[in-house]
Amino acid sequence: MGFRCGIVGLPNVGKSTLFNALTETQAAQAANYPFCTIEPNVGQVGVPDPRLDKLAEIAGSQKIIPTQLGFVDIAGLVRGASKGEGLGNQFLGNIREVDAVVHVLRCFENDDIQHVDNRVDPISDAETVETELMLADLDSLEKRVPAAQKKAAQGDKEAKLIASVLGQALELLREGKPARLTQPRDEDEARVFAQAQLLTAKPVLYVCNVEEESAASGNAFSERVFAKAKAEGANAVIVSAAIEAELIGMEADERMVFLEELGLAETGLARIIRSGYDLLHLITFFTVGPKEARAWTVHKGAKAPDAAGEIHSDMQRGFIRAETIAFDDYVALGGETGAKDAGKLRQEGKEYVVQDGDVLHFKFNV
Repeated sequence: MGFRCGIVGLPNVGKSTLFNALTETQAAQAANYPFCTIEPNVGQVGVPDPRLDKLAEIAGSQKIIPTQLGFVDIAGLVRGASKGEGLGNQFLGNIREVDAVVHVLRCFENDDIQHVDNRVDPISDAETVETELMLADLDSLEKRVPAAQKKAAQGDKEAKLIASVLGQALELLREGKPARLTQPRDEDEARVFAQAQLLTAKPVLYVCNVEEESAASGNAFSERVFAKAKAEGANAVIVSAAIEAELIGMEADERMVFLEELGLAETGLARIIRSGYDLLHLITFFTVGPKEARAWTVHKGAKAPDAAGEIHSDMQRGFIRAETIAFDDYVALGGETGAKDAGKLRQEGKEYVVQDGDVLHFKFNV
């Protein structure tokens, strides 16, 4: 399972520059004017994970295949998007198709780069985008909730459930709060809420795009964004899109030297991925052999058959058991044989909950 993050923000905040850097392509045309990005660019990125390299080294794997992370560079939004202004309808439609929103906020001063409002205020920018998303959701629910309430009054049980769940979301939106603060009480309510595809139900990661000098510790602008994220229970990271762009084309050793000189331990991509995983409650498991070492992604709480299904539906359908070794055990004991000899290779059944870092081998029969 990969996941798709939609990169959003006002025009000229660094969305396309960040997209290019993250995907190490020039797929998105970066330019100093609004609506430079019209059709959403999509990039697949291999998720860097040093654990995978270690496993491949121990197993002598010929190929290393990381799990994939999708980024979608979505057109810049302007006020009135919820009513179709600018590229509003297209913008909102693109957001519905992603799993999470990576909200890029301009946290740097630069007179050479025009801001759509002629000032730098990341909090105001964030509120502009979220207001448009809330207005779009509000417009949708003010039509759907009364219709569901009418059917519920006639005895329709599903309509009663819809009216209750979406009614909660509607009240939040009327209070100026995003729908993601809705708290479904059980699986049925969670299903109804997910099916509504509300824009403000998407988890949000704020990306503070700072100047190079502030990449390690942030600045006054990013401090305000982190305070906002904390108040909302959201995530935030500091990234310099300019630095990420400079890293394109560098060899691994060059990158490390360059990052160290700036006081950085890792790339912006690594920070975004880690925050994205946390945001979407994802974990990684591995399959390892002489031909390839490969990383796979599942949601936290996924059971062994679900993980098998990420590899192939037949594995899930005919699941028998999962031979399981914890990552630390695999490394400490020198691979599968050592782990087996030490009694660290476990036979897990259908109810086993996969743990982050598990090395799995599935037995199945179809």
